[in-house]
Amino acid sequence: MKHTAYLLAAMAFVVVAGCKHSLVENDRKPNVVIIFTDDQGYRDLSCYGAEGYRTPNLDQMAQEGVRFTSFYVAQPVCSASRAALLTGCYPNRIGIHGALFPNSRVGLHPDEQTLAELCKSQGYTTAMFGKWHLGDHPSMLPPNHGFDRYVGLPYSNDMWPGHPANARFNFDPLPIIRGDSASEYIGDDQNMLTTLYTEEAVRFIEENRDDPFFLYVAHSMPHVPLFVSDKFRGKSGVGLYADVMMEIDWSVGEILKALKENGLDRNTLVIFTSDNGPWLNYGTHSGSAAPLREGKGTVWEGGVRVPCVMRWPGKIPAGGEQHQPAMTIDLFPTIAQLIGAPLPERPIDGKDIWPLITMAPDAVTPHEAYYFYYARNELQAMRSGKWKMYFPHRYRSFEGKQGRDDGMPVPYDMRDIDLELYDVEADVSEAHNVAASYPDVVDSLRAMADAFRARLGDRLTGITGAETREPARITEN
Repeated sequence: MKHTAYLLAAMAFVVVAGCKHSLVENDRKPNVVIIFTDDQGYRDLSCYGAEGYRTPNLDQMAQEGVRFTSFYVAQPVCSASRAALLTGCYPNRIGIHGALFPNSRVGLHPDEQTLAELCKSQGYTTAMFGKWHLGDHPSMLPPNHGFDRYVGLPYSNDMWPGHPANARFNFDPLPIIRGDSASEYIGDDQNMLTTLYTEEAVRFIEENRDDPFFLYVAHSMPHVPLFVSDKFRGKSGVGLYADVMMEIDWSVGEILKALKENGLDRNTLVIFTSDNGPWLNYGTHSGSAAPLREGKGTVWEGGVRVPCVMRWPGKIPAGGEQHQPAMTIDLFPTIAQLIGAPLPERPIDGKDIWPLITMAPDAVTPHEAYYFYYARNELQAMRSGKWKMYFPHRYRSFEGKQGRDDGMPVPYDMRDIDLELYDVEADVSEAHNVAASYPDVVDSLRAMADAFRARLGDRLTGITGAETREPARITEN
């Protein structure tokens, strides 16, 4: 029965492929909703194996759509990951590295087309609610990157002076931005953030039910410090982190309910994923990437492989489980095809993955390889097919360490890695380095990496890329 559903979806794909699979019904283009969490681990949904609590709305979304098991972010850190999602580019291509601090002098360049601007080019109304983190100068905020409406935080919710881990920083109070200016300041009371973003999203859906829209909900949670509303505090019975995840699941349920109640359910693509893996050194205030290795801030699977669920009744077959690799950079070109929008003139890195999303028979990832940069433009790893190869670099490790229960971090260990090769299909925990057993694979991947370094550079080998672009820069004092 499941095979028949996949076959029917594939036939539908073939029909629309002749028109670049732009899916327009009744002269209305499809709505697009992306829900993006912060520092959520691969295992933090019950449909991915979470223990002790349930995420029923996301479980139902997976049952009604497709669940990816090898979905990646471009970098295991906030700003870089968000830049990739919104532009379809590896973040180092467009000059965004790491996590931007408050009052950053750089941000996303206005010449880079975002998903919001892509959708606006086709007559969409656009909105973002949540964490931006691509430049907090007024000229760099979401209204200057294609969003008609914006309510949220300009950077991470820990970047305020009251957070006890920030004693060494001179941060300003944490602002909630409405439009392009701060409307109020928060700090030690973020309990209603998830509720705020959800209510804004539901209101936006209701107000725009008659026209196509792009909605981007970028939750601040479960990034530390953790906050949850009274309606979910203590509800899981197994700790604050689980309470927070249950509230995020509630938020997804409210958004899906709003789509159904406004007659938009069958004309809306909904995507749920996370910006990187869990921040492990925060102990019980962080999530889990098990059985993956390490977490946020590393290019091991636990840092860059994230949960991803996509749903679109009638277009995406129910109950699909996609094992082929895909990445956030692929969402931009896929959405462009779905809404009939041309790609930017500037080169991007993502590729259309609609056949993977619809579980088309024999569909494979359109990339020869995915490349994982971190730190200051260091090419640290790549994945091609079942192979994941690591290049010599230093990384932070939490293996063998124990975190705390009070929301405060413990130090990482720093370790060095040589050239290593893993079969991540057979060895998802990356426990067995098989480089010595497959020298031909190592040589082939090394040659591919050298060609890619010539394009985007690599600080580890001293190569300057020929295709990188500058970010926006603030020059005035």
